[in-house]
Amino acid sequence: MFYRPEDGHGLPHNPFNAIITPRPIAWVSSRDRDGVDNLAPYSFFNGVAYVPPQIMFASTGAKPDRGDTKDSLANIRDTGVFCVNIVEYAMREAMNLSSQTLPREVDEFAHAGVDRTPCEVIDCARVKGAPAALECRLTKIETLPGKTNYVVFGEVVGIHLRDDCLVDGIFDVSRYQPLSRLGYRDYTRVTEVFAMPRPDDL
Repeated sequence: MFYRPEDGHGLPHNPFNAIITPRPIAWVSSRDRDGVDNLAPYSFFNGVAYVPPQIMFASTGAKPDRGDTKDSLANIRDTGVFCVNIVEYAMREAMNLSSQTLPREVDEFAHAGVDRTPCEVIDCARVKGAPAALECRLTKIETLPGKTNYVVFGEVVGIHLRDDCLVDGIFDVSRYQPLSRLGYRDYTRVTEVFAMPRPDDL
């Protein structure tokens, strides 16, 4: 099969998200100017640089009460900070609840029953008990082609690692089984890890 996206795919559901998988999930916490906390998952997410450490996530779509975007991006535009919480398999239901489209004044931590704790470096809440959390300062927001497509870049200025996930000095993902996004309404989790030395290591 071959198709041009501009012509449509002719399938019951768009296969695009199912092709680029698995995708890590950025559970982004932010705070608006009035002090209302927000928590929302984004699966267009990754690290983009080591020194200084930097990440990106993309926001697509908009809400009627936010104009051209969603709560997370609107808050980050206003405050310049946000936190990326890593989602473990055990938190999958809470993560899913926080994805619901809600009015801007609703606190998703409370809505999804997620405990919070303050960040150390930035004025923002983070998910208490998350395997890891990355406190970020906004570096830039890029507008992409399309009506409401944006990429947010942030420098990581603080990193939290849950103690039970550190094994012999290694951050061991098998301890919490990262949740990853597939296509459609599908997810997966990391249950098996293997190592492959690079040619330059030999």
